[in-house]
Amino acid sequence: MTDGPDRAKEAKEHRQLLLARFGIANAVGAVLVFAYFTLLAASVTGPALEFDHYASVSLIVFVAFIAVIGPAGYWAGTLSYRTVERWLASDRPPDAEERRAALSQPAKLAALTFAGWVVAAAVFATLNAILGSPGRDIVRTIAGTLLAGVACAAVCYLLSERFLRPVFARVLEGEPPDRPTTLGITPRLVLSWALGSAVPLIGIAIAPLTPAENRANLLFPIVLLAAIGLIAGSIFVALAAKSVAEPIESVRAGLERVESGDLDTSVPVDDGGEIGLLQAGFNRMAEGLREREQLRDLFGRYVGEEVARQAVEQAAGLGGELRDVSALFVDLVGSTTIAQERPPTQVVAMLNEFFGTVVRVVAAEGGWVNKFEGDGALCVFGAPADQPDHAARALRAARKLGAALGGNLPAGIGVSSGPAVAGNVGAEQRYEYTVIGDPVNEAARLTEAAKQHPTHVLASEASVERAGDEAAHWMPVGTFELRGRSAPTTAYAPAQTGEAATALQARATPSSSTS
Repeated sequence: MTDGPDRAKEAKEHRQLLLARFGIANAVGAVLVFAYFTLLAASVTGPALEFDHYASVSLIVFVAFIAVIGPAGYWAGTLSYRTVERWLASDRPPDAEERRAALSQPAKLAALTFAGWVVAAAVFATLNAILGSPGRDIVRTIAGTLLAGVACAAVCYLLSERFLRPVFARVLEGEPPDRPTTLGITPRLVLSWALGSAVPLIGIAIAPLTPAENRANLLFPIVLLAAIGLIAGSIFVALAAKSVAEPIESVRAGLERVESGDLDTSVPVDDGGEIGLLQAGFNRMAEGLREREQLRDLFGRYVGEEVARQAVEQAAGLGGELRDVSALFVDLVGSTTIAQERPPTQVVAMLNEFFGTVVRVVAAEGGWVNKFEGDGALCVFGAPADQPDHAARALRAARKLGAALGGNLPAGIGVSSGPAVAGNVGAEQRYEYTVIGDPVNEAARLTEAAKQHPTHVLASEASVERAGDEAAHWMPVGTFELRGRSAPTTAYAPAQTGEAATALQARATPSSSTS
């Protein structure tokens, strides 16, 4: 960030460059108008001596006028721009007055330009009257000068509006326009047509307002006006086209970035008219998309990405459907003792590490964590998305999870498969997607038994039978009397190899029970 003196210097240079453009535009316009009236006078003035006197006096007055009006215009422009320059030299948002001053600068500077041409019309009309020119010549001088003043004022408006776009962007950054405050697209195009075509044509139309015997000498003034019209018209149209095309191009580029997935994008609001409303609308759209994506991401973290996608794509409501699923339940061993012996911060850090491992392993197999329950988690495979191999996925996740948790975070893991109801449960005002059924209950009971088993991982026979090739990694370890179930449950544990398998089978009890 530049410091105070540097900002003041930059603001001064910015004002000088702006007013220099104004000075050049008005100087070019003044020279062309002076040349036009000089040629016109040469065409209609009588003796050469009379024309030479007229031309000499006019040139002297013209140079003197430029020498006076130039510094006066620069001083007036500096005075008009003072509020904006003072704000640009500061490091803060603009207040209401500075905001209005910045947005109104093109109109103010254009008005100052036209005021200078009004003075010029008065000076040269007076000069013509002193030199004894006919009334029609005086009227023609006034009309031609004022038309040129309108053209120069319009050019200065378009130039300043384009040059001040960076200033407008700073002004409108925190408070984009809610209604047009400058010229819209249609007035700009109409203005360009008027300056490029209408003004020169009017000049050509008033040229023949001369005595009939002198009209044959109007070739050069008319050709000059036609050339001015061609050149100026192309300049005006180019300025108007750029003032519309450049900001629209920035919006188009922003849309491409959004389409490619870059929602952290915005375009500078550097126009106070309709285009500024378009730019501000794009930024509001991008902001809305970012908020929507953040909500969707947060929603997905709470309920699972697949559930979130289903809720977004389908009409949500209470109810469920019968699906064949696999439930994996995991619960820390000795969590009550850990909570009593360790500070709360350590307990929270341990739980976050535990749940992070669960989410990572389960997600890698295409499952999702339906809910966290204290120091346990219920994970589901086969809902809401169809997974014909859900049992194999659940069993693989159980094996990997048992290996990942190991001795650092010992946990009981139970897996069961079968039909269950999957859907939204709760009330219309608040509900959640979950799975209800015997597989969930059996997985929870197997988890309790797994805490006492050497592998800490047990699965139901129904899961292994559905697992295909994954079944080869599991071995029966006996039947268990699980709490709340009327019939014994045949359980399986991850198969071991070599001495580990022999020791496991020796320790395994053919028939166990849990209270």
